[in-house]
Parts: sequence; C-alpha cells; structure tokens
Amino acid sequence: MGKTLAKVYSAELDGINAKLIEVEVDLNVGLHSFNIVGLADKALSEAKERVSSALKNSGFKPPTKENRKITVNLAPADIKKSGSRYDVAIAIGYLTASGQINAFEAQNKIFIGELALDGNIRPVPGGLNTALLCNRVGVDYVFLPKENAKEASLIDNVSIIPTGSLSELINHLSGVRIIDAYQKTEFRSNEHAGVDISEVKGQEFAKRALGVAAAGGHNILMSGPPGSGKTMLAKALVSILPPITLEEAIEVSQIWSSSGMLSGNYANKRPFRAPHQTASPVAIIGGGSNPKPGEISLAHRGVLFLDELPEFRRDLLEALRQPLESGEIVISRARGNLTFPAQFILATAMNPCPCGFWGDEEKECRCSAYEVFRYQKKISGPLLDRIDIQINVPRIKYENLKGASTDSSKLKASVVSARKIQGNRFKNKSTKKLTNSEMTSKECEELIHLDENANTFIKNVFNKSLLSTRGYYRLLKTSRTIADMDNSELVTQPHVAEAFQLRIRED
Repeated sequence: MGKTLAKVYSAELDGINAKLIEVEVDLNVGLHSFNIVGLADKALSEAKERVSSALKNSGFKPPTKENRKITVNLAPADIKKSGSRYDVAIAIGYLTASGQINAFEAQNKIFIGELALDGNIRPVPGGLNTALLCNRVGVDYVFLPKENAKEASLIDNVSIIPTGSLSELINHLSGVRIIDAYQKTEFRSNEHAGVDISEVKGQEFAKRALGVAAAGGHNILMSGPPGSGKTMLAKALVSILPPITLEEAIEVSQIWSSSGMLSGNYANKRPFRAPHQTASPVAIIGGGSNPKPGEISLAHRGVLFLDELPEFRRDLLEALRQPLESGEIVISRARGNLTFPAQFILATAMNPCPCGFWGDEEKECRCSAYEVFRYQKKISGPLLDRIDIQINVPRIKYENLKGASTDSSKLKASVVSARKIQGNRFKNKSTKKLTNSEMTSKECEELIHLDENANTFIKNVFNKSLLSTRGYYRLLKTSRTIADMDNSELVTQPHVAEAFQLRIRED
C-alpha cells in the first residue's frame, strides 16, 4: 500500500483564545508505530491508546498490517499542544487516510473532543473559545461534544454540531444520518439568588457606599470589628449589580470555558469570587507552566472579594496593583506573553487591628499601638490609593437590628440607571468603556464637568489632603458616579464632598 495522507482541523487554547491547528495523519507500511509529533504533552501523547480503542469499539478497523505505521503531525509544530481535545480530530484523520470514510471538505470544519474507550465523546474546555475562532478564521462548522454545545451557541455565524459518539459523527460526515445544528441559545441573564442587601440590618452608610461602588465599578475597602456585617455586605454587592449583558456574558464565558468551569452552560450571571487567604499568587493572578486565568480573571465583570485583607501574602497584594489600574493582567513566560482580562470590582474587608476592636466604642482593644500600626501597614499605600471607597463598618446597635432595612430594588434601580447613563456617555464618545472607574485621566478631563463650587472644593481637598494624582482622578470618577446616581449633568460640591467622605477611612 502506498503512502496515504489526510488533513483535518482542530483548535488549541492559548490562554483564553483558541488557535487553529492542522492535524495531519500519515499512514505507511512499516513496523507498527503510532507517533504524535508537534510538541504534544503527556495527555495528548496518550491519545493513540484512546483513539485505537474507540475505533475498535465503534466498529471501525484499527491499524492493521497494511497501514501499521501512523504519524500524526500537529501544525504549527512550534505551538505547545496539550490535553485530550485532539482525540476526535485524530480519529477522523485516520479514518479518512485509511479510506474507511470518504474525504470531505476539511477546510470548513473544526473538530474537538475527548474519546472514551467505547467511542463516546466527552466534553473538553474551550467550546465557546473554539466557536469564536471559527468566526475569526471564517470556518462555518464546529463539531463539539454535546455538553459544550450550549455555551458555544452564544456565538453567531457558526453552525454548532453536537456529537455524542464517534459513530454518530461518522454517520453525519458520510451523509447516513445528519445531526441537526444546535439551535442558537436565546441569552437570558440570571438574577442573583444569593444574599440580598435588604437582609443586612443597619449599616445604611455602608449600603450607600456599596451602591456607589456598584454603579461606577469602584473598588471598596470595609474596615470594622468582627461581626459588624462586612462579609455579608460584600456578598450582597452582587445583588445590586445590573444584570449581565450578552457581550459581558461572552467575555466571562470565554474565560470560564478555557478553565473548564462552565459545566455545560454559559455564564448568565456576574461572577463572585472569594479566594481563601492561603491562595498562592498564581491562583489569584493567573499563570503556571501552562498559563491559566487566575481569580482576578474569573471575577471579570463581577466581584473579587478578599476577606481579612491583611492576612493575604504581601507579594500577592502588591501583584494586584497593575491589574487594578489597567483592567487586565499580562502573564510573561519564556515562550511569550498572554493577556487575560481582569476588569472587576475589588471588595475587601479587614479588622482594624489583630484583636479587631481598635476604635470600637464598646469593647476595649487589647493591642498595643505598635501592633495596630504593624497590622495596618500590611496594606501598602499604593494599593490603598487604588481603592476608591474606604469606609468604617461599626458595630450594629440593637435598635438597628429591629428597624426597617434598605429597599434593595430601589437601590438596584439607581445603580442600573447610573450604568445606563455611563453607557450612553461612553457610546457617544466611541469608547468601549462600561463604567466610570475605567476612564483614563484624559477621559476624565473630557467627560467630567464640575460646577464652580465643586471645582473650588476639590482644589482645596487636593491641596490640604495631600492627594496623589491618581487619588485626585479616582475622586473625580467617584464624584461622577454619585452625580449619575442623582441624574445630574454637572458634578456639584455635594457630589465631590460625598466622594471624599467615602474615600477617607478614619482609624
């Protein structure tokens, strides 16, 4: 038998983006071998065992005496390939090269999926990412495991073919039994079903601060004694955020799909991530030998909550400074750089001292002045400068436990209204920003207009409070958000005064 060659297409995840990979299968006479070349990792090298068993158990002929030497090349060869996502493409390439199925138009199709030994197709990370790749390179069909179909169906202009087994896929390619394309999903956001802000008793000032943070995407630090409600307030922040939009859902789903965390669905609500204090910098920021998104990227368009902030590692907290400023994180490795989106609201909570009662009106603090100073200095000045809202959350008095609570629907309506105002403002200026916190200093000068009293007030604040330049612009952004919540075109002195009050935490 002469040399026979077939080519099909698959995709590799490079960070959160998929790259097109050519899967070339060559059959030739020779000593029995099944080699996969092209920088394949261990899981991919083991594909030959899965493919051979899946072929046999699906009723096809595995490698025989006539075509015992099999070479699979994954091109481009300089891109590292990993995982089991190439199993289906390798099997299709082998069946085409061995003449067990007729050749088809490979250029218009992408195959991904892991093969079980009985020929069933298991889900893999990156279904939605592969559908986005199809749009970029002009491919019309992507063959995915059934469990990945729903997430990928968010993407327009590509036909999603859900496959349950290898034999089912072959019948489709041969025209024996056509698989209907997965019907495009009608996107629906899921309202938050966790802690509602109305469940938090008292703390009206903190709730107002949370409303401002939600409306403008501002970072917030809450300091107070144990049991004052800081953690519950942070969890309730998601309940007053606007419903996630389709564009945001695609961004979030792309990140979660690449991490294998979608569980057969798309992201239909804003993420809330609360990593433990023992988490490593790689787990929070992202990276690793095969770089993956960290918690700051998994919280994209949602909330990242760091409870007991001083208990986190110092190097981890300092690593947050760059993504808080730019809204993305760049992971640098010897073989190249990867950029992950990280536009999130940082919500943090801390005790004012090791025992937790520094400044408490009712319970005496047992810490020395040096212990309080050392504890608070665990949070560096440059990191605090990037947190727009810094408030005290005092002990709740008994009468506040029995009083009426904040109307969460009214507060959320105010947040949604402010977000719409911001969206229209940025749309008119042809920028892709979504919230006030994302504005650059140049955009602050162009889009934030202060009346005369506000301008005088902020000038005095800048000179007397020794604000940094970054702090000045962050104060401007928070003022603009408060004005948006009041549906005011101009930023007035009360708006600036409230923003300044929200930024100054008294210890």
